[in-house]
Amino acid sequence: MKKHVLIAAMAFAMSAHVVTAQPEKSAAIATPAAPAKAADSTKKTAATPASLEMKPIAAQTQAALWASRVLGRYHYSPVPLDDAMSAKIFDSYFDGLDGEKLYFAQADLDQFAALRTQMDDAINNEDLTAPFAIYNLYQKRFAERMAYARGLLKTNFDFTTEETMELDREKAAWAKSEDEIRDLWRKRVKNDWLRLKLAGKDDKSIRETLDKRYDNYVNRIRKLNNEDVFQMFMNAYATAIEPHTNYLGPRSADNFDIAMRLSLEGIGCVLQSRDDYTIIREIVPGSPADKSGKLKVGDRIVGVAQGDKPFVDVLGWRLDDVVALVRGEKGSTVRLDVIPGAGGVDAKHMTVTMVRHKISMEEQAAKKSIIKVKENGVERRIGVIALPTFYQDFEARRKGDREFRSATRDVERILVELKKEKVDNVLIDLRNNGGGSLTEAVELTGLFIDKGPVVMQRTAEGRVEVESDTKPGLAWDGPMGVLINRGSASASEIFAAAIQDYGRGLVIGEPSFGKGTVQTLIDLDRFAPNEKMRYGELKMTIAQFFRINGGTTQLRGVTPDIKLPVLTDLDTFGESSYDNALPWVAIKPAQYMPLGDLKELVAPLQKRHEERIANDKDFQFLQEDINEVLKLRKENVISLNEAVRRKERDAQDARSKLREARLAGTSATPGEPTSGPGSAEKRAEAPDPTKPEKSVVALRGTPRQDDGLQGDERDLQAELAAEKAAKDAKDVMLQEAANILADEVGMLKTDTRMASRVMPYMTVVDSK
Repeated sequence: MKKHVLIAAMAFAMSAHVVTAQPEKSAAIATPAAPAKAADSTKKTAATPASLEMKPIAAQTQAALWASRVLGRYHYSPVPLDDAMSAKIFDSYFDGLDGEKLYFAQADLDQFAALRTQMDDAINNEDLTAPFAIYNLYQKRFAERMAYARGLLKTNFDFTTEETMELDREKAAWAKSEDEIRDLWRKRVKNDWLRLKLAGKDDKSIRETLDKRYDNYVNRIRKLNNEDVFQMFMNAYATAIEPHTNYLGPRSADNFDIAMRLSLEGIGCVLQSRDDYTIIREIVPGSPADKSGKLKVGDRIVGVAQGDKPFVDVLGWRLDDVVALVRGEKGSTVRLDVIPGAGGVDAKHMTVTMVRHKISMEEQAAKKSIIKVKENGVERRIGVIALPTFYQDFEARRKGDREFRSATRDVERILVELKKEKVDNVLIDLRNNGGGSLTEAVELTGLFIDKGPVVMQRTAEGRVEVESDTKPGLAWDGPMGVLINRGSASASEIFAAAIQDYGRGLVIGEPSFGKGTVQTLIDLDRFAPNEKMRYGELKMTIAQFFRINGGTTQLRGVTPDIKLPVLTDLDTFGESSYDNALPWVAIKPAQYMPLGDLKELVAPLQKRHEERIANDKDFQFLQEDINEVLKLRKENVISLNEAVRRKERDAQDARSKLREARLAGTSATPGEPTSGPGSAEKRAEAPDPTKPEKSVVALRGTPRQDDGLQGDERDLQAELAAEKAAKDAKDVMLQEAANILADEVGMLKTDTRMASRVMPYMTVVDSK
């Protein structure tokens, strides 16, 4: 009936495949449209299954059917929706709900065994009762496990026994009995207790902290609704086809668009949930919230009103529901009912009125810095451009806005500034940059090459298309490098690979993610019978990337020219960790002319790098941490004996003190800031109760202090101070990348003949 509509929609989508998405090991939970107020947290108990029961709505059953038609016909590697796919969906759905195998027992899976080959029927027959029934049992089991965990807090634990807890249960078997799963939870609670005990907490404080923690877990899951359940099920289907195909519910789709354009219309606050309150975590400079002069970090928002309408009480609401009320059209008015953070929960309320405005999310924009490297009395200035994502305001560009926001435009502006500041080399930092706009990857490459091909794409029909830079000239014609890590994916890999294939710059770091597939967004709302009904979107793989040398970035990623220590477990993170990842293949190379040949530089630079880090205290400490992490992951167990754990902690403390002494007062705070799409009023990630901390990787040189607390259990001001310290801490990898590029400059300036061989396009202006 709607065949012509489907084809028209697909034609539109195929012509606009400008999005390459970040790698995700598991799909994010959807965000609902309708909020639900939570009960008083001091009076909550484990909810009964009846109060939690979810049911699908007509829009979801229809969306599932249309999604299956699109996926079955237009996916790059289509898989029929049959009994074989049903089994994959079944396994993927259970894995998504309970990947650590801590809630369901084998008997629960046996109960639903008949559904294993009926997931396809559920979609085709527009009857999602089965997947919702599975989720309803999951919620019941979740509440039961949390009730049992809270009950254990009334008992005492024996920390003198010799027993261990399995850290990672993803590959473990399902519990065979109720006694077995209760023992798993006993060990979980015992470990939580021991961590707080080792941090110096007394028994009373430990009981209160853990009781509140487990209650919060139940509270969070009670706030999920049928849109969340539907998105989880549809992602079980989508990712069973191929890792980077996802379903986005209506609100998730909206947030994805906001992330790509790096702006939204609101008041300019970063919000966070703490207990039942929505807390102001950050205020964006120059935003309406900042200009009001009334809001402070730590203030609690308990009510939101639109214009002169009555306040809506948001105490106990999901964070994304509060955010939806706070956001709004530019020029509209919003009023907030606020309890000042400086007072207690009974402090006098205040009303803050603001006019919404367009907010720019600068934390995700390109940023510059200059690292000065001195050696033998000579200073080299290395300009660093950190790019967290390949963003572009697609809508503004389509409308012909000459000032539309994009990664390439921002980087080009920064390059002009770095030229004026007379830097010797430029480093593009793409660590943890998971991708973004394909157009931006091509145009950004164009800043460093003259006209020419950048990347090739092969469609499902085998048609190969070449994406080229068509703008003549270079924004930067000096030496340059690209810093990557395992979190650099998709568009980042396209850029790094092109720079490498052209011989334009050095790629430094660890092997990249290996995501060589192209996704496009399919708006399922086009198939809806009316504008009020929203079906969401599909982020669907439609093609595969190929380097201009003919190889693909798929699976193998980009191998750096200069290799830094590997900080990531390559077996558990990256494209190669997916069971259903597409294979590595090669096609005929594109026609292109390399700009240089840096092979002559690689060996001496790698040697200098290895000699330097062999005597570098930061790198020695880093290697110690890496070895400790690998050892812990291999063993996959942690002791629950207090004496053993104290001994381990004391050894860690001793290492920390030794490091402090050896570093002669230089500070280093662990933790690598993560990067990816965000928003000025965003949803904070809640701790996952099923995944205990497996280890602590000190990416910046020192072990992290473990106080046994999680997320919002810490004081907000202390948490923000720690995050600031982490951002300000010495970045060992970045510093070494700058050292390598400084070495390169020295080699080129002292040997002009070498420079003319490896970089014939560059004019060497001196020979120091």
